[in-house]
Amino acid sequence: MDTASNEKIGNLIAHIRQERGLTQAEFAKRLSTSQSAVNRMEHGKQNLTLETLAHISDVLNKQLISLNGQGVNLRIEGGHELHGEITLKTSKNAAVGLLCASLLNYGTTKFINFPKIEEVFRIIEVLQSIGVQVKWVNDTDLEIRRPAELRMQDINAQAARKTRSVLMMLGPLMHDLSHFKIPYSGGCKLGTRTVQPHLYALEEFGLGVVATQGHYEITVRKRPAGRFALYETGDTVTENAILAASRFAEETIIEFASANYMVQDVCFFLQKLGVKIDGIGSGTLRIRGVPMIKKNITYAPAEDPIEAMFFTSAAVTTNSSITIRRVPIAFMTLELLKLKKMGLKVDIGDRYKALNEHTDLVDITIHKHNGELRALREKLHSNVYPAINADNLPYFVPIAGVAKGRTLIHDWMYENRAIYYTEMTKVGMQVELVDPHRLYIQGPTTFNKADVVCPPALRPASLLLIGMLVADGISTLRNIYTINRGYEDLADRLNSLGARIQVFNDII
Repeated sequence: MDTASNEKIGNLIAHIRQERGLTQAEFAKRLSTSQSAVNRMEHGKQNLTLETLAHISDVLNKQLISLNGQGVNLRIEGGHELHGEITLKTSKNAAVGLLCASLLNYGTTKFINFPKIEEVFRIIEVLQSIGVQVKWVNDTDLEIRRPAELRMQDINAQAARKTRSVLMMLGPLMHDLSHFKIPYSGGCKLGTRTVQPHLYALEEFGLGVVATQGHYEITVRKRPAGRFALYETGDTVTENAILAASRFAEETIIEFASANYMVQDVCFFLQKLGVKIDGIGSGTLRIRGVPMIKKNITYAPAEDPIEAMFFTSAAVTTNSSITIRRVPIAFMTLELLKLKKMGLKVDIGDRYKALNEHTDLVDITIHKHNGELRALREKLHSNVYPAINADNLPYFVPIAGVAKGRTLIHDWMYENRAIYYTEMTKVGMQVELVDPHRLYIQGPTTFNKADVVCPPALRPASLLLIGMLVADGISTLRNIYTINRGYEDLADRLNSLGARIQVFNDII
């Protein structure tokens, strides 16, 4: 944005802050930034990213930027080849689990290279509202100190309802509270996503839940769980059960656990806290916890394999050659194999360790296919790890659109997500919905420009952006808060690869 726009937004922020009765220091604390940064912001002397603007809007409870009240927008000039290299950010899904896991520790927890995305901001707001001290250090690291007593009566219900991840606070909180309330959780609108598997797992540890108007009423009669099976092999369910087990000295054996990347990151973090965990990466976990945890530790989550798949999809769909650095290869191996069988050339470098000292990373180079990709004969579908990741599957949609032939994609995990893929018809794709979970895609596609409001689900929304990168002409993607939940500075990072994306806002 130009200087005049920054000054206009800065004046508006200062005015609303004063209306709310906040000093600059109080406002800075809620934003997890410094008072000097707020002062620069309010005087129009600091550039404001999409994430920052959305975060300020939530803290002030006032939407600063909108299109008819709907949000931040992108203007995309399509038809440009991508080139160069991009380094992945750390994992969004690991980050939210780690934030919840930090509640187990009465010492100081420091996370390195933590993602600055909306989902993380919402959890931070919830933690701060109940008395946890959270602050950004060096703009990339996050420092967390929990108090001896949490103020659950002050929980920020508005922030909690914007993220499903708040459910993972149940496992840690049950160790210190016999009775508390948690607001209903939100997140992507992907149909009815029952919380029952969480409740079945946690009741093994003595946690009981009653759903009331607007929140869950939690009572705890804490007991060791012993051996039990998860009702559903879900990522957040597994994390919740692990967090519940982590402060029981008695051994807990969790069967049918998820072995996905974010679960592994939470386990590696807990090991640094002294929790003994065997079976990481498998479906059976053996856990011996520590009744009281008070350690000053530093931990760095691994990079995001879903972001790796996003940039892979963007490169393939735009027929570009790019290098993606720091890819967690264990969670991209099958995806890359499928692409190779479609005719794509991919170079995979040597393995090296992430900063968490466990996860294997590689650098990959995606090469141009020049329109020679072929549709796979077999359907593409996701499954629990090891398989195509559920959040990677959507990125095969635009890829199938540039392949010759007909591709069947079966997205069985979510009730509504496959329906959102039909939004790609707005940018020219031929999508035939068979039922709420299956669709056929006929390629190759001649993508066209469009003016579209993001659907309320992260992955389907980002697919539209990829399609618009290909289409000749100017496209508009409106209300991108959904995308900002999972991706940091995405427009700027795509522009660094040769895309031409402009952020624009309508000031209220």
